[in-house]
Amino acid sequence: MTAPILLSAYPLSPAHRRWDPDLEADLLPALCALPGVAGLEVPWVGGIHPHDAEWFLGNVPAVALAVTPIPHVMGRVGVRPGYGLASADDEGRAAAIDDLRRVAADVSRIERDSAASVAVVTLHTAPQAGGDVTALARSLDQVADIDWSGARLVIEHCDAHVPGQVYEKGFLPLDGEIAAIRESGAPIGLWLNWGRSAIELRDGDAVTEQIADAAASGLLAGLALSGAAPAESLYGHPWIDAHLPIAETHPESTSLLDAVHVRAALAAAGDVPWLGLKVARRPDDVTVDDVVRTAEANLSVVVAGA
Repeated sequence: MTAPILLSAYPLSPAHRRWDPDLEADLLPALCALPGVAGLEVPWVGGIHPHDAEWFLGNVPAVALAVTPIPHVMGRVGVRPGYGLASADDEGRAAAIDDLRRVAADVSRIERDSAASVAVVTLHTAPQAGGDVTALARSLDQVADIDWSGARLVIEHCDAHVPGQVYEKGFLPLDGEIAAIRESGAPIGLWLNWGRSAIELRDGDAVTEQIADAAASGLLAGLALSGAAPAESLYGHPWIDAHLPIAETHPESTSLLDAVHVRAALAAAGDVPWLGLKVARRPDDVTVDDVVRTAEANLSVVVAGA
């Protein structure tokens, strides 16, 4: 049986780039009604919603949520290179922890003022190309002491800094993240994203091996299926974190993530508590029906591969 799937709402929704509350009000429940979908991944962008927090609280369906602050983190590292949980710079590390206190306050608000419930909050091991394992372990101790209203904390592994290779995120390697969790002893798990690992490793079979390593650690709490490509496509330049679809659903994407690698990833992850699906709408998706068809096509490959 497939683990419950958290469908990432924001790369599918045009409303996050161009606010359209009517479209969003139709889209969110339609996505949640798809077979296998237990909830949504939603971004934290310095607040609950990029346009209207009250709208979101009143309209988000009664489902499980994963809250990801990665858009905010990337904005912060862009202007303050020392920012991050793994920063050796004390001020930059403190700023990242302070931001997570704000995330926790908004998690509490979602629990109190909406029909949804937050199941997972993802953490990220910034800064870029300069993270420190011991600094991260200290941060994890502090973050774990924050009241998260029952949500599970996980480090989402993003592409690590590889010397001589252009990175998208450039955060700590997986073994460093595992070491920090072990050093801390905090009850924090791992969350892998296939596409972000592919950007790091540049090889789909190597991603399968990384997933197996994460599962062997006993810390793997979730695996998100998301594509990446070695060539330019309708979704952008090679090796960008554009949440490409599974290859069979849109061959023009040149996505490395195909049905064979989906099956291998799911087998390597084993009995993981959560799955995620994080794919962007197709460039020609305009209506709610268009977006739902894209999500459904990708979901069907994941369910078939389980």
